[in-house]
Amino acid sequence: MLLPEHAGGPVLSAVPTAAAAPLVALQDVHLAFGGNAVLRGIDLEVRRGQAVSIIGPSGSGKSTILRCLTGLLEPQQGKVTVGGVSVRGLRTEAERIALRKRVGFVFQQYNLFPHLTVLQNLTIAPVRVLGRSRAQAEATAIGLLRKVRLADKAGAYPGELSGGQQQRVAIARALAMEPELILFDEVTSALDPETVGEVLTVIGDLVDEGLTCLLVTHEMRFAEEISDEVYFTEGGLIVEHGPARRIFSQPRSERTRAFLNRALGAPARPPADPFVASFDKLRFAI
Repeated sequence: MLLPEHAGGPVLSAVPTAAAAPLVALQDVHLAFGGNAVLRGIDLEVRRGQAVSIIGPSGSGKSTILRCLTGLLEPQQGKVTVGGVSVRGLRTEAERIALRKRVGFVFQQYNLFPHLTVLQNLTIAPVRVLGRSRAQAEATAIGLLRKVRLADKAGAYPGELSGGQQQRVAIARALAMEPELILFDEVTSALDPETVGEVLTVIGDLVDEGLTCLLVTHEMRFAEEISDEVYFTEGGLIVEHGPARRIFSQPRSERTRAFLNRALGAPARPPADPFVASFDKLRFAI
């Protein structure tokens, strides 16, 4: 599948191989705010066509990792590369903008322009940043709204939409920039339980289409279902990582196991045997 064109020409999306260089790579990344160490030696890779999830308790550095990938935060140590570009090596705002054209970012909050319609929210960046004609940008936007099941909301304003609908618009807006990679940062955390499924379905469809995704999420069952690889973080460290099926079924770290037991709900204790219960009552009565 051909992904969108960039300065270096079209990028071919193929089935990842062991020999292929990763699209995203963090190596020994350290970041601290004052005396507070947030990342303490992060190593992480994402290959083209993969869906990778980062899970772990709140405050473990998950969202910080995503921000390092786009240059929103700069670590004090380590290497961060996206598509062969050293993110720490970017010096000008133009260089950072060029990177962000290639990387879509969907945040917890929708950050839609409230005074613009849904269609206008999707077309403003392609027109102003990518140089698309308005007609071309609108045609693409309508297709993306169909993809996120909101084709009938093109003329609506964000305030007229539910939280789940606004988040789906935010996903469509990120896709309108035709990114090689899309980052999802706890995109369901601000949603009502009834609307979470709408957003997860859209993300699942994108993963099925082969879009490279890196997700920070507390939706454990969803991460298990759609992820190729899972990273479990705690205290700014990668405690464990591996194929999703193994991480969720046979975690090697006791800390990972404890986290998943709490997040997924510990297995219920088997019901008491009525014969044993009756015997105990009789024994204590005697």
